[in-house]
Amino acid sequence: MSIAPLLPKSEPLRRAILWLAEQGPWTAHLIDEACQRFDVDPADEEFLLREFKARQSPDAP
Repeated sequence: MSIAPLLPKSEPLRRAILWLAEQGPWTAHLIDEACQRFDVDPADEEFLLREFKARQSPDAP
């Protein structure tokens, strides 16, 4: 099974996710920093923030 479909097509988003993974637990501040650092477009930044919020909910895995 290939993981290619799971990888974002946006290079800035890929780089931001890799950087975030190295930083430890995500925070809204780290997401903002990653988006600025790697020039992530607003739609992808919203995606990262939604993922962060979803993982913060009490019923998240």
